[in-house]
Amino acid sequence: MNEENIQQISRSTNAISDWSLQLLQNIGVTDNWAKYVNLVILLIVLTVLVFVVQYLTRIILQNVLDRFGKITRAEFLNNLSKRRFSHYLAMVIPYSLIKGSIPIIFDQFPKTMAFVNKLVDIFLIFYVIWLLMSVLNAFFDTLAKKPRMRDKPLESYAQVVKIVLYCIGFIILFSILTGQNPAHILTGLGALSAVLMLVFKDPILGFVASIQVSANDMVRIGDWITMPKYDADGDVFEISLTTVKIRNFDKTVTTIPPYSLVSESFQNWRGMVETGGRRLKRSVFVKQSTIRFLEDEELKELERIGLITGYIRTRSEEINEYNQANGADKSLSINGRNLTNMGLYRQYILSYLKNHPQVHKELLILVRQLQPTSKGLPLELYFFTATTEWLKYEDICSDVMDHVTAAAKYFDLQLYEDVSNPIISETSGYLRNTRDADAD
Repeated sequence: MNEENIQQISRSTNAISDWSLQLLQNIGVTDNWAKYVNLVILLIVLTVLVFVVQYLTRIILQNVLDRFGKITRAEFLNNLSKRRFSHYLAMVIPYSLIKGSIPIIFDQFPKTMAFVNKLVDIFLIFYVIWLLMSVLNAFFDTLAKKPRMRDKPLESYAQVVKIVLYCIGFIILFSILTGQNPAHILTGLGALSAVLMLVFKDPILGFVASIQVSANDMVRIGDWITMPKYDADGDVFEISLTTVKIRNFDKTVTTIPPYSLVSESFQNWRGMVETGGRRLKRSVFVKQSTIRFLEDEELKELERIGLITGYIRTRSEEINEYNQANGADKSLSINGRNLTNMGLYRQYILSYLKNHPQVHKELLILVRQLQPTSKGLPLELYFFTATTEWLKYEDICSDVMDHVTAAAKYFDLQLYEDVSNPIISETSGYLRNTRDADAD
């Protein structure tokens, strides 16, 4: 609204004031009471006028903003509409109207005029902050929807900007209330810097940590992280200036300070998700007394297992050639080189994993023996599933371990069980039972 329009409105308001005073005097209201009644009437008229003008202006601005948003398909304009930008912008005309009407309405009350002027100036500070906050929120809402920014801690940066705006608004507000120069106020705040740093310690540390986390790409929104110290084990869904919120798998929420991500250790599972495979590292314990050399009849029986048929034939030929070349006395199985049921069992599990459709073929697949323990000889399976989804991962792990456990008896091996529940040897003597049946 330009100055000519404001002056026209002021003249109209002045005419209304004179007319209302004359009317009040004509109906018998004394001069002392007439100015108070006139003040009330003008305030009512101004209030109604402000609400009407603000409403009409807001409707017009909202329609214009929505139309431009549809035409340009700009996400920023749509976010401005959601953040009530038109509502705050529409207050410009009512504010100008109020500011220009104060000298007319409070002409008979100079002290009240000064007080109201100061209140309107204070409202202007809050109004400008609201308007800037609306634009700022719309801007960060637009950034958050961009694919490259969805996992960035934008909330932290937005909060820093908001704190700066609030600080500037506080300085200007204090300057209006005290009548001091803002430069003097800033000088006084400099002397209180130690106190301010103590009060705003967490926001300052959080801001610095947010920059480090973002610059080093340590944590993104959506990452699965584990921090045993805070009992945190779940997905990060919010990173702000003072808090990092983690939704645990039991649906609880753990809140930790951002600087703990820099000062303390944590485990980020993002690499696993990006690789597309989740590791399984699990062992079965084989009873060492059941590990033995295999005879030719047993090897022929085990050749029926398709996954190791080629391996048995190839290894048998190599072993036979070696034993013949070295003149090994095979009347005792210990002489020369031999195949064992444990070795074939290990090779079978390795072949089984390499042919499993849900095992990641491009990542490490390993079946190895570990240091023997009181529970037996550990046979460790080390591989990666072809999925990182938790439910599918657990199903694959269970299926593999079920198969590995059930396959042990075909190699005449026994797996460890607690001594309170002894192993029934008859259930694992597949090769002996087969050999005895052939003998009969």
